[in-house]
Amino acid sequence: MSGIYIHIPFCRQACNYCDFHFSTSLQTKEALVKAIVAELEQRSDYLKDRRIGTIYFGGGTPSLLSEREGFMILEKIYKLYDVSRDAEITLECNPDDLSEEKLKELKRLEINRLSIGLQSFNEDELVWMNRAHTAKESEASVKRAQDRGFENITIDLIYGSKFSNLRSWKSTLDKAIDLDVKHISSYNLTIEEKTRLGHDFKQKKEAAIDDELSSEMFLEMIDRLGKSGFIHYEISNFGKEGFFSIHNSNYWRGTHYIGLGPSAHSFDGVSRQWNVANNNVYIKKVAEGNDYFEKETLTETERFNEYMLIALRTMWGIDLSYLRANFDAELVKHFLQGAERLTKEGNIAVKEHFYTLTEKGKLLADRIAGDLFV
Repeated sequence: MSGIYIHIPFCRQACNYCDFHFSTSLQTKEALVKAIVAELEQRSDYLKDRRIGTIYFGGGTPSLLSEREGFMILEKIYKLYDVSRDAEITLECNPDDLSEEKLKELKRLEINRLSIGLQSFNEDELVWMNRAHTAKESEASVKRAQDRGFENITIDLIYGSKFSNLRSWKSTLDKAIDLDVKHISSYNLTIEEKTRLGHDFKQKKEAAIDDELSSEMFLEMIDRLGKSGFIHYEISNFGKEGFFSIHNSNYWRGTHYIGLGPSAHSFDGVSRQWNVANNNVYIKKVAEGNDYFEKETLTETERFNEYMLIALRTMWGIDLSYLRANFDAELVKHFLQGAERLTKEGNIAVKEHFYTLTEKGKLLADRIAGDLFV
């Protein structure tokens, strides 16, 4: 089954570390929702597999959508596609949006998975990040959602900032575990050039990330969450049995998906395309029926490199059988030569025909993938 991603590019305020496409002005929100509905209609033949297994509202902050706006989008999806009765429908949200009334709305929309952007339990760190919620709201929002009947909840955490140390990170992980959520996504802070943090770093107002400390916190997370029943199924993702992100897992396994809204990406197995990252331009071009995206057809080498990068990050790893069935013999030979060296170095483990990263290798995931590129 295929997947649908909807990018909602609005936020109440700009987080200092975020380089995703968003706007803090909500003036065009209604017009943009109408454009997304129109894009759905215009691209209704993009996916050859009409059966949809996952719908994902990302952003930005999709919890800023009104119930009516959410309904408009979902109504069009259900009209155009055969959506599985047990489809995973995820909505990213901020703690400060999850009031009792908002949770009731989300239930009526049949959202069955919440991705709550907690990021931190440290009040000073949340202020430094320019988050709109408090640490108290973080915990309260999760509990409210659970009381309202949302069982499938994932939370986001960030580590590696100047507020982080091993002791505070252990406390953060313990709080996350105590919340009894089924999934945790956790990312090492990165300094992106076009963000407030990137600007401050360039002006020497902020120090570089301590990579050694980040590595220690990453390993601590693997150990602590593993002992609490979480499965480390992707470099940044941990889920209890039966609660992995189906949408993201399908993406990592090469399932086709359509992305709607400004800056959203799509993949049909042969080509990728991405929408313009400008709200007003997107709205205008959709209304006019003009192209609002760029497209590239992937070469075999590009598909190979992408498979190396994505598959190695997962617990399933690189499948030699898949390689042999989908790529030229010379590319398979290239992989086996590289994998042999990486295995001797202790970075890759081999079981039957699957190649996965060792714990040591997980600290170097992107570099190892790069070593296997053609």
